[in-house]
Amino acid sequence: MSSLRRQLWQQTWPMAIGVLSLLGFQLVDSAFIARLGTQPLAAQSFTFPLSFLIIGVQVGLGIAIAALISRTLGAGDTARARRLGSLVLVGGSALMALLMLIMWAAQTPIFTLLGADAPTRELIRAYWGPQLVANWLGAVLYFGYSLFRAHGDTRLPGKLMVLTSLINLGLDPLLIFGVGDWSGWGLPGAAWATALAFSIGIWQLVVRLRAHDWLARHGLRDELRASAVPFMAIAGPAMISQLMPPLSAMLATSIVAKLGETAVAAWGLASRLETLSLMVVLALTMSLPPWLGRCYGAGDWSRIDALMRLAARTAVVWQLGLGCVMALAAPWVAVALSGNPEIRDELATLIRWLLPSYSLLGLCMLVVSASNALGWPVRAMLLSFMRLFVCYLPCLAVGAWLSGVFGVAWGAALGNVLAGGLAWGIFRRSLTQRMAVSGET
Repeated sequence: MSSLRRQLWQQTWPMAIGVLSLLGFQLVDSAFIARLGTQPLAAQSFTFPLSFLIIGVQVGLGIAIAALISRTLGAGDTARARRLGSLVLVGGSALMALLMLIMWAAQTPIFTLLGADAPTRELIRAYWGPQLVANWLGAVLYFGYSLFRAHGDTRLPGKLMVLTSLINLGLDPLLIFGVGDWSGWGLPGAAWATALAFSIGIWQLVVRLRAHDWLARHGLRDELRASAVPFMAIAGPAMISQLMPPLSAMLATSIVAKLGETAVAAWGLASRLETLSLMVVLALTMSLPPWLGRCYGAGDWSRIDALMRLAARTAVVWQLGLGCVMALAAPWVAVALSGNPEIRDELATLIRWLLPSYSLLGLCMLVVSASNALGWPVRAMLLSFMRLFVCYLPCLAVGAWLSGVFGVAWGAALGNVLAGGLAWGIFRRSLTQRMAVSGET
């Protein structure tokens, strides 16, 4: 077990640092924008659900990339793994470009439906174009990360995440507020800073890819015919699973929007803080599936069981400890993130309730990620649906109806706890049955 723990740590810590830096600069974006005023922060908050939707598609494709290539490598077929790597990089980038065009064309009805008024939509329009450019560049970069993770290299993605976050951190104040006589670009400046940072990351990724023999130029057409169905069997349910959170976020934002502009702004900051606080879990969902995929390819279910138990303990202990500390420090964290007293009070309430509940949310996220890697994509999709639309949203809506922002906080926390407990119970039952079939119990 100590050897397994050491290997898990070696695979996860680069991704944890990378995720921390990447999500940290997103929170920094929001903190800088908060200095522009409540309306620009609310405008950015309205874009979060659509950004999450875009990220959901790219993560779903990334899950399929890592799962299929890692299984192929586990079976010893490196030639096919190279062909798959080329196909998914080109095809995934083209698909994401099409999605960005759709998002640009449909922005007015979408943001109107989310509850943004006319002045806020004007702010969003100036921001949304460069933000879509940044999202596409981030997707291309993520597909490259997935290729490296499938080959067992988590260090380079972690390093590039740190590099891009530092570049963004340096560019943010310059492009948002300007320097000297130039007053900067305001809200759109945050998006352009991210786009420039991701462009530099892609350049570095291409340089490193040239040093590896992981891509192929020949046999791609035949491979496309042979692998399209297996790839979509993983990517389809995985994308649906990943699209459920942004859809849920849209519905949650529409619920919170009824409580006022300050509530939306506080909810947006809490959403950024959520992803940052889940950095270890997110790192595990990136580093663990390729490892599980190689074990799956080799038929080693006892090792899969040991890995999942270790990852679950790590996630729960870390998130519960961090959540309790953040709950105690909620007033000071809220002050650091927002200059508006009303936003600070509501943000502190959200932090106190939500952060400790992420220990169970993290467990559910691990189960969904592992299910995709282990050949259960439909089950992962159903678990995602259960988490969001059976546990989370109903509890949040009831809480908002009963007691406003305070109800939103405890309702969302209750939904996270219910989802984590149910997901882990279902996963353990499925894994026990699979081990019994393979004769490893």
